[in-house]
Order: sequence, then C-alpha cells, then structure tokens
Amino acid sequence: MNHAEMQNRICLREAGDDIVNPATASQVKTGLFSPISTLLGILLACLAAGWCAVIPLRGDEPAPKNSAESLFKSARTAFETNRVSIEAAWRLGQAAFDWAEFQTHDPDRARIAEEGIAACKSALVNSPASAPANYYLALCQGQLARTKKLGALKLVVQMEASLSAAQTLDERFDHAGPDRALGLLYFEAPGWPTSIGNKNKARRHLERAVTLAPDYPDNRLSLAEALWHWHEKEGTQSQLEALDASWEAARTRLTGPNWEASWKDWETRRRALAKHFPADAREKAPPKK
Repeated sequence: MNHAEMQNRICLREAGDDIVNPATASQVKTGLFSPISTLLGILLACLAAGWCAVIPLRGDEPAPKNSAESLFKSARTAFETNRVSIEAAWRLGQAAFDWAEFQTHDPDRARIAEEGIAACKSALVNSPASAPANYYLALCQGQLARTKKLGALKLVVQMEASLSAAQTLDERFDHAGPDRALGLLYFEAPGWPTSIGNKNKARRHLERAVTLAPDYPDNRLSLAEALWHWHEKEGTQSQLEALDASWEAARTRLTGPNWEASWKDWETRRRALAKHFPADAREKAPPKK
C-alpha cells in the first residue's frame, strides 16, 4: 500500500488460496500514498476476530519521511490560516493520510488521522458536494480504523459511504480512484454477514475504473489481480496484454520522484502476474481494451 511501501499485506482468503494481490502503491493526486494501502490496512483490526492473516510484504525503503511530515505541517498551517477554504481542508486530509502511513504507534496514527477526518468533515459541512473531501475522509477513516479492533467495522461502512459519494460526485478523481478503491474494498473485505465484501460489486467497480482510466497502471493491475484470484485466466491475460501496450506511455507521463515508489510497486505486481503467462503467449494477439 504507497510511496512508502505498505509494511503488511492483508490476506482475507483461506490460507490455501493462490492469490496474487500485493498491496497497491498508487499515487493519490499529489499525495504520497494510495487508497488501497488504507483499504487493506484497515482490516488489520479484524485480526482479533480471526478473519485474516498478516503476511510480511517487501522491505523496500519508504519515500522520504521528511516530505510527508513537511507536507502535513504545511497543509495544517494553510488550513488554520483559512478554515473556510474547501481545498485547504481536503488537502489537510490528504496530507494527514500520507503522514499517518509513517506512524508506527497507534496513538500517533490515530491522532493524525482524526485531524484529517475533522478537516474533511468541516469541508463537507459547507460543501457536501466536494468529491476530494469525501475521498480523503474515507482514506483517513481507513487510517483510523487500523488503530481499532472491532470498532473498525463501523468505520468500514463509513468508508464505503464516503467513497460512494466521491464516486457519484467525480468518478474520474485520482484516475478513477473512487471506483478503484471501492472495488478493492469489496474484493478484500469478508462477505456477508461478516462484512461488506461482495464479488459482483468488486468486479463492477474495478471494471469501471479501467473504463474511466484505462491507461493508469494501477487500474488494470487491480482488476487483473482480482480476476486471477477468481481463477479467470483468460481475463487476467487480457488485462496484462492491455497493460503491456500502455506501459511505456504511462512511464513517460507519470514521472518524477513522487512516482518512483508507485512504479516499483506496479513493476513488482506486474511481474507476479506475468510469471503465469509466457511472454510469447501474451504477444500472439493484439491487446484487448
């Protein structure tokens, strides 16, 4: 899950499942982290209920910690200077989400997340139709949920509502981020009656994210990983072919230090899926859109 890689992966499936679903590390607008990092991380709290197992992920070095802290402090100052600014409020939510990812102690993570939640909620009082405020409210709720136990369940439902609102208001925000995040939330969460997990909803939102932003690598990767988990080999291969066709163009478009960890994550996930498909087989047919 990030510009700093997520430290844990949540596996909500049975131990024997052959799942290729590493945590996503996509850029969130100008922020450092990805919604999927939180959407997976929130369910750490459910360990007490015996729902899932935590598997150590990669030990990659995180993006500069000072950057996240500096952006958070700057965003806080901007918001305190102009509390009526909707953008200043959701920017603080964005920065709080990023900075919370670096915290190793629950009280610190919770405090920062709550500051982001409060800022986004203040924006929504005056502008309920703000897609970014709804979006980052959900992400900060996810960070807070990571510090809870059974209290995380309520926050998961709130996240679903906030992401759904963001999707309705601006489905293209963060490269179709609301649909991507919702799809991954429904994919990873346990199903009824335990939680909100739902294969049909997961598929619908992940496919919608690809339709809206087909050239954003994280969208096709997320869908391909879900399809592979569902044992849909042909669909997985089709997404990999399309990903191959758009990869280099995305490389030239998404550049700079803020994208380095995202590309490292995407490349790792792409290789994990590609090993199941010989290169010559993927080159036989033109990529399917």
